[in-house]
Amino acid sequence: MAWLGCLAWVTGVAQFFVLHVVVESAWHSPAYSWARNNISDLGNVRCALQSDPEPRYICSPEHGPMNGSFIALGALLVVGAALTGPLWRKGAAGVSARLLLAGGGAGFVLAGLAPSDVDENQHALGALLVMGAGNIGLMLAGAGLAGSVPRALRRLTGLLGVIAITALGLFLSEQYLGLGMGGMERVAAFPILVWALVIGTIAVFRLIPAISREECNH
Repeated sequence: MAWLGCLAWVTGVAQFFVLHVVVESAWHSPAYSWARNNISDLGNVRCALQSDPEPRYICSPEHGPMNGSFIALGALLVVGAALTGPLWRKGAAGVSARLLLAGGGAGFVLAGLAPSDVDENQHALGALLVMGAGNIGLMLAGAGLAGSVPRALRRLTGLLGVIAITALGLFLSEQYLGLGMGGMERVAAFPILVWALVIGTIAVFRLIPAISREECNH
């Protein structure tokens, strides 16, 4: 089951990044920009000038597949958090990390179900779950992952969480450090996805002892 949970993480993140590239390539006049545009702009259903938090014209012809991708990503992150028990310690740190990471997955589902130009409040709640709860969970995961997970990977996990939380604070305070609004948002939103893809891939190839033992016992 743990192997399936890790496969869910890999599948969810991979399809998201593929759809991200496909959907952004459909933008014309102006082209989509990772620096100027929010991730959520890809899912907006109407073409319109948006003034907040930065003025930009949004027109995403393939918003439907993108919102579907958000929903699939979130659901698969939740599935992964539920099924990867052998990757986690039994105590509070492991349980809390898994719950918060699942909360981040739920945030992606909310964001996909409610594009920002359809239900701004629900979409904002989804984004807060992704970059708030999810990133706190990522930070706690550094201590919550089982001892069989390589120490370097556990330390990198905690570091990614700290980077993401810091980036969220900078994004909310509109301090983009030259990366642009969209760039800083990605520093806040992507670490949890990169982490899930990396640890999921390592586990799928059974390079983590806990996964190898779990699979051999079934």
